[in-house]
Amino acid sequence: MITLGDVVRRQLHVPTIPAVRDVAALLAGGIAPGASETVAVLFYGSNLRTGATEGVLDFYVLTAGPPERGMWPTVSYREFDLHGETLRAKIATMRLATFAKAAAARTLDTTIWTRFVQPSALVWVRDPDTARQVAEAIADAAKSAARFAAALGPETGTADDYWRALFRQTYAAELRVERKGREGQILGFDPARYDELLPLAWTADGIAFRDEAGMLKPELAPARRRALLQAWAHRRRAGKPLNIARLVRAAFTFEGAARYGIWKVERHTGVAVPLTPWREKHPILAAPGVFWRVWRSRAQTGTKTV
Repeated sequence: MITLGDVVRRQLHVPTIPAVRDVAALLAGGIAPGASETVAVLFYGSNLRTGATEGVLDFYVLTAGPPERGMWPTVSYREFDLHGETLRAKIATMRLATFAKAAAARTLDTTIWTRFVQPSALVWVRDPDTARQVAEAIADAAKSAARFAAALGPETGTADDYWRALFRQTYAAELRVERKGREGQILGFDPARYDELLPLAWTADGIAFRDEAGMLKPELAPARRRALLQAWAHRRRAGKPLNIARLVRAAFTFEGAARYGIWKVERHTGVAVPLTPWREKHPILAAPGVFWRVWRSRAQTGTKTV
């Protein structure tokens, strides 16, 4: 009989391209900001699904360092010249213990368990015991997501119905700019995975349910449903303030922010912006000048600014 743990371990060990493994090895070597002792590196996001290196590769670096002071994770941007191409990586760094706590929904944060109920790959790990801890945390993320999906979803529906209800609620709670129907893109890539995951996560979390030809009905006691809805209300109220606080913090602590921002500008506008030492040191102060340069360049060429 397949369990939630089986599905999580299978996903975590999905093959990844050499470029991703090489960047992960470099990150494990201690170049990730705030990584006092790296114990695991997770790879996630659209590039995991496509197997491409275009755009930005997304990594979570988990550490065994001291407790974080203030908010987490620490975010940075790096570029690597490997395999004859420039690889770009966005790196989030936090303690494994903090990651596990957030994945289990023992904090008001929703970003960890909503992100890691989606596919991720364990591309570097220190030892088998750490691999076990990471797998347990990812399984907890699935249970957290499934638990809230049971309360926020329909009384009866398909697994897809419950996941869509959950992601719509989490996008609304977090300060995220997502196109309408973004949940459909996430679920549409591997619908069979999510169909399999939901009942396994409910079972692992002790939630009984009926399954009649793919139509699911979680059997939540009224008291537990009320408790889950109340817990979600707390998270919904805290979601946007937490995200705003993270954005403010990132404006001053995001290592490589100028390089990342200029790459994004060039990618989306086609306007080349030199990375001067001053811009790299003062990305916030430099932003108005960069936007002015883009506007002037596009005006001169008759390109509509979007």
